[in-house]
Amino acid sequence: MSIARHVAVVGTATLASRLLGFVRDVAIAGLFGAGARADAFVVAFQFSNLIRRLLTEGALNSAFVPLYLRKREESGSDLGGEAAAAAFAGKVTGTITLFLIGLSLLLALAMPLLMFALAPGFSVMPARMSLVIELSRLMLPYLVLAGPIAVLMGVLNANHRFAAAALTAVMFNAVILTVIAVIVFQHWGDSDLSAQALAIAVAIAGLCQLALVGIAVWMGPQKATPLGLLSRAETRSFTALAIPALIATSIPQLTMIAAAVIASDWPGAVAYLYYANRLIDLPLSLVGIAVGTVMTPALSHAMRSDDHEIAPRTIQRGIELSLGLALPAAIGLFVLGWPIVRILFERGAFTSVDSRSTTAMLVAFAIGLPGHVLVKTLSPVFFAREDTRTPMLVTLLGLALAVIGSIAFMRIGRPTGIALSIALSGWFGAVLLYGLARRRKFMDAGAISWRRLSLITLAAILTGILAGIFGHYLGLYAPDYHLQIFHAVILATVIAFAIAFYLSCLWLFGVIRASDLPNT
Repeated sequence: MSIARHVAVVGTATLASRLLGFVRDVAIAGLFGAGARADAFVVAFQFSNLIRRLLTEGALNSAFVPLYLRKREESGSDLGGEAAAAAFAGKVTGTITLFLIGLSLLLALAMPLLMFALAPGFSVMPARMSLVIELSRLMLPYLVLAGPIAVLMGVLNANHRFAAAALTAVMFNAVILTVIAVIVFQHWGDSDLSAQALAIAVAIAGLCQLALVGIAVWMGPQKATPLGLLSRAETRSFTALAIPALIATSIPQLTMIAAAVIASDWPGAVAYLYYANRLIDLPLSLVGIAVGTVMTPALSHAMRSDDHEIAPRTIQRGIELSLGLALPAAIGLFVLGWPIVRILFERGAFTSVDSRSTTAMLVAFAIGLPGHVLVKTLSPVFFAREDTRTPMLVTLLGLALAVIGSIAFMRIGRPTGIALSIALSGWFGAVLLYGLARRRKFMDAGAISWRRLSLITLAAILTGILAGIFGHYLGLYAPDYHLQIFHAVILATVIAFAIAFYLSCLWLFGVIRASDLPNT
Protein backbone atom coordinates (compact mmCIF):
# COMPACT_ATOMS: atom_id res chain seq x y z
CA MET A 1 0.00 0.00 0.00
CA SER A 2 1.42 3.42 -0.99
CA ILE A 3 1.96 6.35 1.35
CA ALA A 4 -0.89 8.19 -0.37
CA ARG A 5 -3.33 5.40 0.45
CA HIS A 6 -2.08 5.16 4.04
CA VAL A 7 -2.55 8.92 4.36
CA ALA A 8 -6.04 8.57 2.88
CA VAL A 9 -6.97 6.01 5.54
CA VAL A 10 -5.68 8.11 8.44
CA GLY A 11 -6.94 11.31 6.85
CA THR A 12 -10.46 9.97 6.40
CA ALA A 13 -10.71 8.95 10.05
CA THR A 14 -9.17 12.26 11.11
CA LEU A 15 -11.62 14.15 8.92
CA ALA A 16 -14.54 12.32 10.52
CA SER A 17 -13.16 13.15 13.95
CA ARG A 18 -12.64 16.82 13.18
CA LEU A 19 -16.07 17.18 11.61
CA LEU A 20 -17.56 15.72 14.77
CA GLY A 21 -15.32 18.13 16.67
CA PHE A 22 -16.78 21.04 14.74
CA VAL A 23 -20.28 19.89 15.58
CA ARG A 24 -19.16 19.63 19.20
CA ASP A 25 -17.71 23.14 19.21
CA VAL A 26 -20.74 24.61 17.44
CA ALA A 27 -22.90 23.08 20.17
CA ILE A 28 -20.59 24.39 22.91
CA ALA A 29 -20.59 27.87 21.32
CA GLY A 30 -24.38 27.87 21.26
CA LEU A 31 -24.50 26.57 24.83
CA PHE A 32 -21.97 28.89 26.48
CA GLY A 33 -21.40 31.65 23.87
CA ALA A 34 -18.24 33.64 24.64
CA GLY A 35 -19.04 34.27 28.30
CA ALA A 36 -17.55 33.23 31.63
CA ARG A 37 -18.34 29.52 31.38
CA ALA A 38 -17.05 29.42 27.80
CA ASP A 39 -13.69 30.84 28.88
CA ALA A 40 -13.51 28.46 31.88
CA PHE A 41 -14.39 25.40 29.83
CA VAL A 42 -12.01 26.34 27.00
CA VAL A 43 -9.04 26.69 29.38
CA ALA A 44 -9.83 23.39 31.14
CA PHE A 45 -10.48 21.56 27.88
CA GLN A 46 -7.29 22.90 26.29
CA PHE A 47 -5.36 21.36 29.17
CA SER A 48 -7.11 18.02 28.65
CA ASN A 49 -6.73 18.31 24.88
CA LEU A 50 -3.00 18.89 25.33
CA ILE A 51 -2.76 15.56 27.16
CA ARG A 52 -4.82 13.80 24.49
CA ARG A 53 -2.81 15.11 21.56
CA LEU A 54 0.48 14.90 23.39
CA LEU A 55 0.11 11.15 23.84
CA THR A 56 -2.46 9.85 21.35
CA GLU A 57 -1.89 11.96 18.23
CA GLY A 58 1.64 11.15 17.18
CA ALA A 59 4.01 12.21 19.97
CA LEU A 60 4.45 8.83 21.63
CA ASN A 61 4.15 7.18 18.21
CA SER A 62 7.32 8.94 17.04
CA ALA A 63 9.32 7.57 19.98
CA PHE A 64 7.68 4.17 20.42
CA VAL A 65 7.56 2.93 16.80
CA PRO A 66 11.34 3.02 16.03
CA LEU A 67 12.16 1.25 19.32
CA TYR A 68 9.35 -1.29 18.85
CA LEU A 69 10.61 -2.14 15.35
CA ARG A 70 14.18 -2.38 16.61
CA LYS A 71 13.12 -4.88 19.31
CA ARG A 72 11.34 -7.00 16.71
CA GLU A 73 14.22 -7.00 14.22
CA GLU A 74 16.99 -7.59 16.77
CA SER A 75 15.39 -10.82 18.04
CA GLY A 76 16.13 -13.06 15.07
CA SER A 77 13.23 -15.24 13.99
CA ASP A 78 9.80 -13.86 13.23
CA LEU A 79 8.27 -15.61 16.26
CA GLY A 80 10.98 -14.40 18.61
CA GLY A 81 10.81 -10.90 17.20
CA GLU A 82 7.07 -10.65 17.69
CA ALA A 83 7.36 -11.91 21.27
CA ALA A 84 10.12 -9.42 22.10
CA ALA A 85 8.16 -6.54 20.56
CA ALA A 86 5.00 -7.58 22.43
CA ALA A 87 6.88 -7.77 25.72
CA PHE A 88 8.40 -4.34 25.11
CA ALA A 89 4.96 -2.86 24.37
CA GLY A 90 3.55 -4.44 27.54
CA LYS A 91 6.34 -3.02 29.68
CA VAL A 92 5.95 0.44 28.16
CA THR A 93 2.20 0.26 28.87
CA GLY A 94 2.72 -0.68 32.51
CA THR A 95 5.46 1.89 33.11
CA ILE A 96 3.57 4.78 31.53
CA THR A 97 0.33 3.93 33.34
CA LEU A 98 2.03 3.82 36.74
CA PHE A 99 3.78 7.12 36.08
CA LEU A 100 0.59 8.84 34.91
CA ILE A 101 -1.35 7.73 37.99
CA GLY A 102 1.19 9.47 40.20
CA LEU A 103 1.29 12.53 37.96
CA SER A 104 -2.50 12.89 37.95
CA LEU A 105 -2.59 12.86 41.76
CA LEU A 106 0.04 15.58 41.92
CA LEU A 107 -1.80 17.68 39.34
CA ALA A 108 -5.06 17.36 41.27
CA LEU A 109 -3.36 18.87 44.31
CA ALA A 110 -1.53 21.56 42.32
CA MET A 111 -4.46 22.49 40.06
CA PRO A 112 -5.12 25.92 41.65
CA LEU A 113 -1.53 26.99 41.00
CA LEU A 114 -1.57 25.47 37.51
CA MET A 115 -4.79 27.26 36.51
CA PHE A 116 -3.44 30.52 37.93
CA ALA A 117 -0.44 30.09 35.62
CA LEU A 118 -2.59 29.16 32.61
CA ALA A 119 -5.22 31.89 33.05
CA PRO A 120 -3.89 34.65 35.34
CA GLY A 121 -6.65 36.99 34.19
CA PHE A 122 -9.19 34.70 35.91
CA SER A 123 -7.71 35.53 39.33
CA VAL A 124 -9.79 38.71 39.58
CA MET A 125 -12.94 36.63 38.97
CA PRO A 126 -13.09 34.02 41.79
CA ALA A 127 -16.17 32.22 40.42
CA ARG A 128 -14.52 31.70 37.01
CA MET A 129 -11.26 30.53 38.59
CA SER A 130 -13.10 28.11 40.88
CA LEU A 131 -15.01 26.64 37.94
CA VAL A 132 -11.94 26.14 35.76
CA ILE A 133 -10.14 24.35 38.62
CA GLU A 134 -13.11 22.05 39.16
CA LEU A 135 -13.49 21.25 35.46
CA SER A 136 -9.78 20.52 35.07
CA ARG A 137 -9.85 18.07 37.98
CA LEU A 138 -12.87 16.28 36.55
CA MET A 139 -10.98 15.78 33.28
CA LEU A 140 -7.83 14.38 34.96
CA PRO A 141 -8.75 10.65 34.72
CA TYR A 142 -8.20 10.97 30.99
CA LEU A 143 -4.51 11.56 31.71
CA VAL A 144 -4.14 8.05 33.15
CA LEU A 145 -6.02 6.43 30.27
CA ALA A 146 -4.14 8.31 27.51
CA GLY A 147 -0.88 6.43 28.19
CA PRO A 148 -2.04 2.87 27.42
CA ILE A 149 -4.20 4.19 24.59
CA ALA A 150 -1.12 5.73 22.96
CA VAL A 151 1.01 2.59 23.31
CA LEU A 152 -1.66 0.37 21.76
CA MET A 153 -2.05 2.89 18.93
CA GLY A 154 1.72 2.71 18.41
CA VAL A 155 1.55 -1.08 18.08
CA LEU A 156 -1.16 -0.74 15.45
CA ASN A 157 0.67 2.01 13.53
CA ALA A 158 3.98 0.14 13.54
CA ASN A 159 2.22 -2.75 11.82
CA HIS A 160 0.46 -0.50 9.28
CA ARG A 161 -2.95 -0.94 10.92
CA PHE A 162 -3.75 2.76 10.80
CA ALA A 163 -7.55 2.70 10.65
CA ALA A 164 -8.27 1.38 14.14
CA ALA A 165 -5.79 3.77 15.74
CA ALA A 166 -7.11 6.77 13.82
CA LEU A 167 -10.71 6.00 14.85
CA THR A 168 -9.91 6.70 18.51
CA ALA A 169 -10.34 10.43 17.90
CA VAL A 170 -13.74 9.74 16.31
CA MET A 171 -14.73 7.82 19.45
CA PHE A 172 -13.64 10.73 21.67
CA ASN A 173 -15.83 13.29 19.91
CA ALA A 174 -18.76 10.90 19.57
CA VAL A 175 -18.90 10.46 23.35
CA ILE A 176 -18.68 14.24 23.97
CA LEU A 177 -21.49 14.85 21.48
CA THR A 178 -23.65 12.24 23.17
CA VAL A 179 -23.30 14.04 26.49
CA ILE A 180 -24.06 17.39 24.83
CA ALA A 181 -27.26 15.84 23.46
CA VAL A 182 -28.20 14.78 27.00
CA ILE A 183 -27.57 18.34 28.25
CA VAL A 184 -29.81 19.80 25.56
CA PHE A 185 -32.51 17.20 26.22
CA GLN A 186 -32.41 17.97 29.95
CA HIS A 187 -32.55 21.74 29.29
CA TRP A 188 -29.56 22.45 31.55
CA GLY A 189 -28.46 25.32 29.27
CA ASP A 190 -25.61 27.70 30.16
CA SER A 191 -24.99 26.36 33.66
CA ASP A 192 -22.23 24.98 35.86
CA LEU A 193 -23.96 21.59 35.71
CA SER A 194 -23.58 21.53 31.92
CA ALA A 195 -19.87 22.34 32.18
CA GLN A 196 -19.37 19.64 34.83
CA ALA A 197 -21.16 17.03 32.71
CA LEU A 198 -18.94 17.82 29.72
CA ALA A 199 -15.83 17.54 31.88
CA ILE A 200 -16.87 14.09 33.11
CA ALA A 201 -17.57 13.10 29.51
CA VAL A 202 -13.86 13.55 28.72
CA ALA A 203 -12.95 10.73 31.13
CA ILE A 204 -15.74 8.51 29.78
CA ALA A 205 -14.44 9.11 26.25
CA GLY A 206 -11.01 7.88 27.36
CA LEU A 207 -12.48 4.59 28.58
CA CYS A 208 -14.20 4.09 25.24
CA GLN A 209 -10.98 4.82 23.32
CA LEU A 210 -9.04 2.31 25.41
CA ALA A 211 -11.67 -0.34 24.72
CA LEU A 212 -11.48 0.36 20.97
CA VAL A 213 -7.70 0.02 20.54
CA GLY A 214 -7.51 -2.78 23.13
CA ILE A 215 -9.95 -4.90 21.14
CA ALA A 216 -8.15 -4.07 17.87
CA VAL A 217 -4.78 -5.25 19.26
CA TRP A 218 -6.31 -8.31 20.95
CA MET A 219 -7.92 -9.43 17.68
CA GLY A 220 -4.73 -8.98 15.63
CA PRO A 221 -1.50 -11.01 15.47
CA GLN A 222 0.65 -8.36 17.20
CA LYS A 223 0.20 -8.13 20.96
CA ALA A 224 1.22 -5.88 23.85
CA THR A 225 1.66 -8.44 26.63
CA PRO A 226 2.56 -9.30 29.26
CA LEU A 227 2.16 -6.09 31.24
CA GLY A 228 5.23 -5.15 33.24
CA LEU A 229 7.75 -2.40 33.91
CA LEU A 230 10.73 -1.29 31.87
CA SER A 231 14.20 -1.86 33.26
CA ARG A 232 16.33 1.14 34.13
CA ALA A 233 18.29 0.84 30.87
CA GLU A 234 15.10 0.48 28.82
CA THR A 235 13.51 3.40 30.65
CA ARG A 236 16.49 5.64 29.92
CA SER A 237 16.49 4.61 26.25
CA PHE A 238 12.75 5.16 25.87
CA THR A 239 12.54 8.46 27.76
CA ALA A 240 15.56 9.83 25.87
CA LEU A 241 13.44 9.57 22.72
CA ALA A 242 9.98 10.06 24.19
CA ILE A 243 10.45 13.25 26.19
CA PRO A 244 11.84 15.36 23.30
CA ALA A 245 9.18 13.91 20.99
CA LEU A 246 6.45 14.73 23.49
CA ILE A 247 7.73 18.28 23.82
CA ALA A 248 8.08 18.75 20.05
CA THR A 249 4.61 17.43 19.29
CA SER A 250 3.00 19.36 22.14
CA ILE A 251 4.28 22.75 21.03
CA PRO A 252 1.14 23.68 19.00
CA GLN A 253 -1.01 23.02 22.06
CA LEU A 254 1.48 24.73 24.39
CA THR A 255 1.49 27.69 22.01
CA MET A 256 -2.30 27.94 22.21
CA ILE A 257 -2.17 27.70 25.99
CA ALA A 258 0.43 30.47 26.08
CA ALA A 259 -1.77 32.51 23.74
CA ALA A 260 -4.73 32.02 26.09
CA VAL A 261 -2.58 33.20 29.01
CA ILE A 262 -1.58 36.34 27.13
CA ALA A 263 -5.12 36.99 25.85
CA SER A 264 -6.93 36.27 29.14
CA ASP A 265 -7.11 39.98 30.07
CA TRP A 266 -8.92 40.86 26.82
CA PRO A 267 -12.68 40.08 27.03
CA GLY A 268 -13.66 37.26 24.68
CA ALA A 269 -10.18 36.89 23.17
CA VAL A 270 -9.62 33.41 24.64
CA ALA A 271 -12.85 32.14 23.07
CA TYR A 272 -12.12 33.84 19.72
CA LEU A 273 -8.68 32.22 19.60
CA TYR A 274 -10.18 28.84 20.43
CA TYR A 275 -12.93 28.93 17.81
CA ALA A 276 -10.54 30.17 15.09
CA ASN A 277 -7.98 27.53 16.02
CA ARG A 278 -10.64 24.85 15.76
CA LEU A 279 -11.19 25.82 12.11
CA ILE A 280 -7.46 25.75 11.38
CA ASP A 281 -7.16 22.47 13.24
CA LEU A 282 -9.19 20.58 10.63
CA PRO A 283 -6.73 20.89 7.71
CA LEU A 284 -3.77 20.84 10.09
CA SER A 285 -4.87 17.54 11.60
CA LEU A 286 -6.20 16.08 8.37
CA VAL A 287 -2.93 16.68 6.55
CA GLY A 288 -0.19 17.11 9.16
CA ILE A 289 -1.16 14.33 11.53
CA ALA A 290 -2.08 11.91 8.73
CA VAL A 291 1.18 12.41 6.81
CA GLY A 292 3.31 12.47 9.97
CA THR A 293 1.69 9.32 11.39
CA VAL A 294 2.27 7.40 8.16
CA MET A 295 5.78 8.69 7.45
CA THR A 296 7.28 7.72 10.81
CA PRO A 297 6.81 3.94 10.43
CA ALA A 298 7.44 4.10 6.66
CA LEU A 299 10.78 5.86 7.10
CA SER A 300 11.66 3.67 10.11
CA HIS A 301 11.12 0.52 8.03
CA ALA A 302 13.25 2.05 5.25
CA MET A 303 16.07 2.86 7.70
CA ARG A 304 15.95 -0.65 9.23
CA SER A 305 16.09 -2.32 5.81
CA ASP A 306 18.78 0.10 4.57
CA ASP A 307 16.60 0.97 1.56
CA HIS A 308 18.04 4.05 -0.19
CA GLU A 309 15.16 4.39 -2.67
CA ILE A 310 12.03 4.22 -0.51
CA ALA A 311 13.07 6.96 1.93
CA PRO A 312 13.58 9.75 -0.67
CA ARG A 313 10.35 8.80 -2.44
CA THR A 314 8.47 8.81 0.86
CA ILE A 315 9.82 12.26 1.78
CA GLN A 316 9.03 13.71 -1.64
CA ARG A 317 5.54 12.24 -1.67
CA GLY A 318 4.90 13.42 1.89
CA ILE A 319 5.92 17.02 1.16
CA GLU A 320 3.89 17.18 -2.05
CA LEU A 321 0.82 15.73 -0.35
CA SER A 322 1.22 18.13 2.57
CA LEU A 323 1.52 21.30 0.52
CA GLY A 324 -0.91 20.07 -2.14
CA LEU A 325 -3.60 19.87 0.53
CA ALA A 326 -2.51 22.60 2.98
CA LEU A 327 -2.00 25.45 0.49
CA PRO A 328 -5.53 25.44 -1.01
CA ALA A 329 -7.00 24.95 2.48
CA ALA A 330 -5.08 27.99 3.80
CA ILE A 331 -6.07 30.17 0.86
CA GLY A 332 -9.66 28.96 1.14
CA LEU A 333 -9.87 29.89 4.83
CA PHE A 334 -8.27 33.25 4.06
CA VAL A 335 -10.82 34.02 1.35
CA LEU A 336 -13.94 32.37 2.80
CA GLY A 337 -13.20 32.81 6.50
CA TRP A 338 -16.02 35.22 7.30
CA PRO A 339 -18.90 33.21 5.77
CA ILE A 340 -17.49 30.01 7.27
CA VAL A 341 -17.43 31.49 10.78
CA ARG A 342 -20.93 32.96 10.44
CA ILE A 343 -22.46 29.73 9.17
CA LEU A 344 -20.80 27.52 11.77
CA PHE A 345 -20.97 29.67 14.91
CA GLU A 346 -23.29 32.68 14.58
CA ARG A 347 -26.32 31.56 16.55
CA GLY A 348 -27.54 31.66 20.13
CA ALA A 349 -25.16 33.66 22.33
CA PHE A 350 -22.60 33.96 19.50
CA THR A 351 -23.19 37.37 17.83
CA SER A 352 -22.06 39.05 14.60
CA VAL A 353 -19.42 40.95 16.59
CA ASP A 354 -18.04 37.60 17.78
CA SER A 355 -18.02 36.40 14.15
CA ARG A 356 -15.89 39.32 12.97
CA SER A 357 -13.41 38.95 15.83
CA THR A 358 -13.11 35.20 15.26
CA THR A 359 -12.67 35.72 11.49
CA ALA A 360 -9.77 38.13 12.10
CA MET A 361 -8.05 35.44 14.17
CA LEU A 362 -8.80 32.80 11.52
CA VAL A 363 -7.33 34.82 8.64
CA ALA A 364 -4.12 35.36 10.62
CA PHE A 365 -3.90 31.65 11.49
CA ALA A 366 -4.41 30.68 7.83
CA ILE A 367 -1.18 32.44 6.82
CA GLY A 368 0.85 29.92 8.82
CA LEU A 369 -1.11 26.74 8.07
CA PRO A 370 1.25 25.36 5.36
CA GLY A 371 4.25 26.04 7.59
CA HIS A 372 2.78 24.15 10.55
CA VAL A 373 1.85 21.24 8.26
CA LEU A 374 5.42 21.09 6.93
CA VAL A 375 6.76 20.92 10.49
CA LYS A 376 4.65 17.80 11.08
CA THR A 377 5.78 16.37 7.73
CA LEU A 378 9.51 17.03 8.18
CA SER A 379 9.76 15.93 11.82
CA PRO A 380 9.45 12.18 10.96
CA VAL A 381 12.63 12.54 8.86
CA PHE A 382 14.40 12.98 12.21
CA PHE A 383 12.15 10.67 14.28
CA ALA A 384 12.89 7.71 12.00
CA ARG A 385 16.60 8.11 12.81
CA GLU A 386 15.79 8.16 16.53
CA ASP A 387 16.58 11.87 16.66
CA THR A 388 13.75 13.54 18.55
CA ARG A 389 15.91 16.26 20.05
CA THR A 390 16.24 18.35 16.87
CA PRO A 391 12.47 18.75 16.23
CA MET A 392 12.06 19.56 19.92
CA LEU A 393 14.61 22.38 19.82
CA VAL A 394 13.19 23.77 16.59
CA THR A 395 9.63 23.82 17.87
CA LEU A 396 10.74 25.37 21.17
CA LEU A 397 12.36 28.20 19.23
CA GLY A 398 9.08 28.61 17.32
CA LEU A 399 7.19 28.77 20.61
CA ALA A 400 9.51 31.48 21.89
CA LEU A 401 8.98 33.47 18.68
CA ALA A 402 5.20 33.14 19.00
CA VAL A 403 5.18 34.22 22.66
CA ILE A 404 7.41 37.25 22.06
CA GLY A 405 5.30 38.36 19.12
CA SER A 406 2.05 37.82 21.01
CA ILE A 407 3.18 39.91 23.97
CA ALA A 408 4.33 42.68 21.65
CA PHE A 409 0.96 42.78 19.85
CA MET A 410 -1.03 42.70 23.09
CA ARG A 411 0.94 45.66 24.43
CA ILE A 412 -0.47 47.75 21.59
CA GLY A 413 -3.96 46.30 22.02
CA ARG A 414 -3.98 44.00 18.96
CA PRO A 415 -5.15 40.52 20.04
CA THR A 416 -5.28 39.39 16.37
CA GLY A 417 -1.49 39.70 16.40
CA ILE A 418 -1.38 36.66 18.69
CA ALA A 419 -2.71 34.49 15.86
CA LEU A 420 -0.32 36.12 13.37
CA SER A 421 2.67 35.43 15.64
CA ILE A 422 1.67 31.78 15.91
CA ALA A 423 1.32 31.61 12.11
CA LEU A 424 4.81 32.99 11.50
CA SER A 425 6.32 30.57 14.03
CA GLY A 426 5.11 27.68 11.84
CA TRP A 427 7.01 28.93 8.79
CA PHE A 428 10.07 29.54 10.95
CA GLY A 429 10.05 25.92 12.16
CA ALA A 430 9.49 24.49 8.68
CA VAL A 431 12.37 26.40 7.11
CA LEU A 432 14.72 25.52 9.96
CA LEU A 433 13.86 21.79 9.89
CA TYR A 434 14.33 21.66 6.13
CA GLY A 435 17.72 23.37 6.38
CA LEU A 436 18.91 21.02 9.13
CA ALA A 437 17.72 17.93 7.23
CA ARG A 438 19.64 19.02 4.14
CA ARG A 439 22.74 19.93 6.15
CA ARG A 440 22.83 16.53 7.89
CA LYS A 441 22.15 14.76 4.57
CA PHE A 442 18.86 13.30 5.82
CA MET A 443 17.40 14.63 2.56
CA ASP A 444 19.12 14.91 -0.79
CA ALA A 445 18.57 17.52 -3.48
CA GLY A 446 16.11 15.27 -5.30
CA ALA A 447 13.81 14.92 -2.30
CA ILE A 448 11.80 17.95 -3.43
CA SER A 449 10.61 18.81 -6.93
CA TRP A 450 10.48 22.61 -6.85
CA ARG A 451 8.79 22.71 -10.25
CA ARG A 452 5.91 20.56 -9.01
CA LEU A 453 5.60 22.59 -5.82
CA SER A 454 5.51 25.83 -7.84
CA LEU A 455 2.71 24.45 -9.98
CA ILE A 456 0.80 23.34 -6.88
CA THR A 457 1.16 26.85 -5.44
CA LEU A 458 -0.05 28.46 -8.68
CA ALA A 459 -3.07 26.15 -8.80
CA ALA A 460 -3.95 26.99 -5.18
CA ILE A 461 -3.70 30.77 -5.79
CA LEU A 462 -5.88 30.59 -8.91
CA THR A 463 -8.41 28.51 -6.97
CA GLY A 464 -8.54 31.08 -4.17
CA ILE A 465 -9.13 33.93 -6.61
CA LEU A 466 -11.93 32.06 -8.36
CA ALA A 467 -13.53 31.04 -5.05
CA GLY A 468 -13.54 34.65 -3.84
CA ILE A 469 -15.12 35.93 -7.05
CA PHE A 470 -17.66 33.13 -7.11
CA GLY A 471 -18.55 33.66 -3.44
CA HIS A 472 -18.96 37.41 -3.88
CA TYR A 473 -21.17 36.94 -6.93
CA LEU A 474 -23.44 34.52 -5.03
CA GLY A 475 -23.78 36.82 -2.01
CA LEU A 476 -21.68 35.03 0.60
CA TYR A 477 -20.27 38.34 1.84
CA ALA A 478 -23.61 40.18 2.05
CA PRO A 479 -24.09 41.94 5.42
CA ASP A 480 -27.70 40.73 5.62
CA TYR A 481 -27.45 37.28 7.15
CA HIS A 482 -30.69 35.53 8.09
CA LEU A 483 -31.14 32.44 5.89
CA GLN A 484 -28.37 30.23 7.33
CA ILE A 485 -29.33 27.10 5.40
CA PHE A 486 -29.36 29.05 2.13
CA HIS A 487 -25.90 30.50 2.82
CA ALA A 488 -24.61 27.06 3.86
CA VAL A 489 -25.74 25.62 0.52
CA ILE A 490 -24.02 28.47 -1.33
CA LEU A 491 -20.82 27.95 0.67
CA ALA A 492 -20.86 24.21 -0.02
CA THR A 493 -21.34 24.95 -3.73
CA VAL A 494 -18.40 27.35 -3.79
CA ILE A 495 -16.17 24.86 -1.98
CA ALA A 496 -17.16 22.02 -4.32
CA PHE A 497 -16.50 24.25 -7.34
CA ALA A 498 -13.11 25.25 -5.89
CA ILE A 499 -12.07 21.63 -5.29
CA ALA A 500 -13.02 20.64 -8.83
CA PHE A 501 -11.20 23.65 -10.28
CA TYR A 502 -8.08 22.97 -8.19
CA LEU A 503 -7.90 19.32 -9.25
CA SER A 504 -8.42 20.36 -12.87
CA CYS A 505 -5.51 22.81 -12.60
CA LEU A 506 -3.25 20.13 -11.16
CA TRP A 507 -4.23 17.81 -14.01
CA LEU A 508 -3.67 20.49 -16.67
CA PHE A 509 -0.30 21.37 -15.14
CA GLY A 510 0.73 17.71 -15.19
CA VAL A 511 1.10 17.44 -11.41
CA ILE A 512 -1.42 14.62 -11.25
CA ARG A 513 -3.03 12.30 -13.75
CA ALA A 514 -6.68 11.35 -13.89
CA SER A 515 -5.74 7.83 -12.77
CA ASP A 516 -4.08 9.27 -9.64
CA LEU A 517 -7.21 10.92 -8.25
CA PRO A 518 -8.80 7.87 -6.58
CA ASN A 519 -5.54 7.08 -4.78
CA THR A 520 -4.76 10.62 -3.55
